[in-house]
Amino acid sequence: MTWSAVLGLGAAAYALKAVGPVVIGRRPVRPDLARVLELVAVPLLAALVLVQTFGGGGRLVLDARAPALCVAALLVWRRAPFLVVVLAAAGTAALLRAAAG
Repeated sequence: MTWSAVLGLGAAAYALKAVGPVVIGRRPVRPDLARVLELVAVPLLAALVLVQTFGGGGRLVLDARAPALCVAALLVWRRAPFLVVVLAAAGTAALLRAAAG
């Protein structure tokens, strides 16, 4: 990927984030729409994490990310601080990759 593509995608992402407040302005969001948006955010994030962890060009990929995700899920379930979750998952993946050579 080239730097121009990275900068272009960054600018597009920023523009999309800026569109919301400009379009909605000071109008309140309807309660039923707000409830749907609140319910959709968590499953979408979970789906993104799963696809990025286990997806590999149409194949199921099991590598160091799978146990790291399990460690992260366990720590979230135990209500660990976010930084602890991230560091433990990254450390798990790093240790498993180092052990695999």
